[in-house]
Amino acid sequence: MDLSISVRPATLDDLSDLQAFASAMAWETEGKRLDPDTLRRGLQRVFAQPELAEYWVAVRNEAVVGTLMLTYEWSDWRCGLWWWIQSVYVPPEARRSGVFRALYRHAEARARETPGVCGLRLYVETQNLRAQATYRQLGMRDAHYQVMEAAFD
Repeated sequence: MDLSISVRPATLDDLSDLQAFASAMAWETEGKRLDPDTLRRGLQRVFAQPELAEYWVAVRNEAVVGTLMLTYEWSDWRCGLWWWIQSVYVPPEARRSGVFRALYRHAEARARETPGVCGLRLYVETQNLRAQATYRQLGMRDAHYQVMEAAFD
């Protein structure tokens, strides 16, 4: 792991990186081109309404080399919050160098020290075996759920 990676909260100054990363992720994972204006408004909304989510960035040598977003889901079963890791992106040139590990460990540490948080979750494409292996190495396991959706486009 590269010890020169730091993790900090994203700010509006990171908006261009967040937008570029989200666009790249949509293309890589779904072959989808996102509308730049809609994406920018979606990113800005998180900064205007921080109860929706929070963005974190990994930084190496003063450059943003990765990001993740945390959202929250109430669990009545546990009387606590699941923190969902979403919008994870590490550019290809920075992959396999500890960037995601740094982001994950940061989120994990914050979750463990925040009262009422019952755990971390994320969803991963069924074919993305490399990512699944990474998540397992970090201590995550298959939750035996399949994500279903009804998208309102």
